[in-house]
Amino acid sequence: MKQFWNIVLGSFVGVWIALMLFSVISFFMSFAFMGAMSMLGKSPTASITDNSVLKLDLGCTVEERTSDDDFMSIFIDNETRKIGLDKILQAIDAAKNDDRIKGIYIECNGISAGTASLYEIRKALSDFKNESGKFIYAYGDNILQADYYLASVADSFYVNTIGSIDLRGLAVSIPFYKNLLDKIGVEMQIVRVGTFKSAVEPYILTEISEANKLQYETFINNIWGNMADDIFSSRGIKPWRLNEMTDSIIFLQETKYLVTNNLVDGSCYKHQFDDMLKMAVHGNTDTDVNFISPGDMAREQPAGSSNNTIAIVYAVGEIFDGGDDGINSAELSETILELADDEDVAGVVLRVNSPGGSAYGSEQIWEALQKVKEAGKPLAVSMGDMAASGGYYISCGADRIFAEPLTLTGSIGVFGMIPCMKELFEDKLGINQSIVKTNANSEFPMLTEKMTVAQRASMQRMVNNTYELFVSRCAEGRNIPADSIKMIAEGRVWDGISAKRIGLVDEFGDLESAVEWVATEAGVADDYCTTVAPTQKDFFTKYISKYVNQRIENKLQEEMGPMYQYRNEVKHIMARDRILCLTPEVNIN
Repeated sequence: MKQFWNIVLGSFVGVWIALMLFSVISFFMSFAFMGAMSMLGKSPTASITDNSVLKLDLGCTVEERTSDDDFMSIFIDNETRKIGLDKILQAIDAAKNDDRIKGIYIECNGISAGTASLYEIRKALSDFKNESGKFIYAYGDNILQADYYLASVADSFYVNTIGSIDLRGLAVSIPFYKNLLDKIGVEMQIVRVGTFKSAVEPYILTEISEANKLQYETFINNIWGNMADDIFSSRGIKPWRLNEMTDSIIFLQETKYLVTNNLVDGSCYKHQFDDMLKMAVHGNTDTDVNFISPGDMAREQPAGSSNNTIAIVYAVGEIFDGGDDGINSAELSETILELADDEDVAGVVLRVNSPGGSAYGSEQIWEALQKVKEAGKPLAVSMGDMAASGGYYISCGADRIFAEPLTLTGSIGVFGMIPCMKELFEDKLGINQSIVKTNANSEFPMLTEKMTVAQRASMQRMVNNTYELFVSRCAEGRNIPADSIKMIAEGRVWDGISAKRIGLVDEFGDLESAVEWVATEAGVADDYCTTVAPTQKDFFTKYISKYVNQRIENKLQEEMGPMYQYRNEVKHIMARDRILCLTPEVNIN
């Protein structure tokens, strides 16, 4: 059956091969172009001189870490430019203490980032302003909500004379596929534990359940409340007033309204703002500003050297048992075990940004992390935008768990999902199968047959056992009775503020806070350096893979039209383990 789906999902092979050849040729042409630029003395990076300004161009997607932000941006459109959160935070911190940097300029171009990542960036900007005494200027034409949240920390914040600000509060949009699956003859067979375990709802319901609606309402209201408080601290706009303006559809208001209500400091055209920035830096409008990107700023920082190393291990994406997507549990476990045995590693910080995934893979990573503790090395977890379900499973055994107020976590629950495509194959595609077997369940699981009562009961038993194991890991790691864990489990997702209150996390703090805690616990706070694992792919492999895959996906989307989204859902379902600790993707807008 998997072979059949490989054939279905592997269509357009000829196009793919052509695209791959074209992409490889394009790559070497681009590389030659870079070499030509270098020969002409045109460096792709800027040098930091006196009176430079760190520029945060928010027209990007923020990922946990990247190794080639600025180089990659040459080959892709601004809308898809990616930059590492690690680079942004490192650059802001470095700029704070660099006398050559006069201030920071935030250009509002539509950032795409998780709520916790936004919180971390904003906190870093606030620390920069308060501790360095340097300026932060911000400007935008049509300023989106995430941009506004970051830029509201600025000393001087301007919008285009006929621009807008789009503040509307938070919303979560959830697509439901049941009617589509019914039309094509696919039934999703679900077994689960947890009233709030909602990852399966899009496949078996046509609208959100009351339990799922409750958990979403709770955490998005808490997140929005925190964001409103942050805006109040910078702009002096009381949360009740901000909500009142938000309900009035701010993006339809004139700029005079925005200035009068202190949402911004003023309105002007871009060239006028540029002159203001020049005056702030040079005292005149004739000298151009030397802008430094986060990548250039971070690249200038010297690497630390010490025999005492704190290892930062990144666990980003969905957890799989193997493969190249998300977290490869086998590879990550091996990396962790090597660090546990490395005498130069004094402690480990696990940076988690994951909705979970394979229950089996989560257990393997959990067990490997216990070896770090058994080796006498302190272990801390730093949670990013999300560390839920399997993401919490791998976190719960740490000595100390750090999260941000806007982190999504918890979701302690388990489910199993097996699609039955009998109607699709027989009635829609005209494919029939005959089965010859030696035992009652020789073919199980089979995508063209429904589960029997006995098979479903066995599946439920396995899900129940996995849930009990998950709960026991949490109870042991958090030193909380299992019955108490179950009261806050049931698959429920919690925001960071609530998670701290109920004991799922220990304290608020970023990655740096977790590193400092581990260094102190290891007794090396005065002399340590950091290393990052797993090792990222080299540029050539990473570039070719990303570039070719994106071209393939673009072509598939063009050819398949509205069926492209369904194709992706089927692809993900087929790649997943049958027993999952997984939280649904949460897109907060």
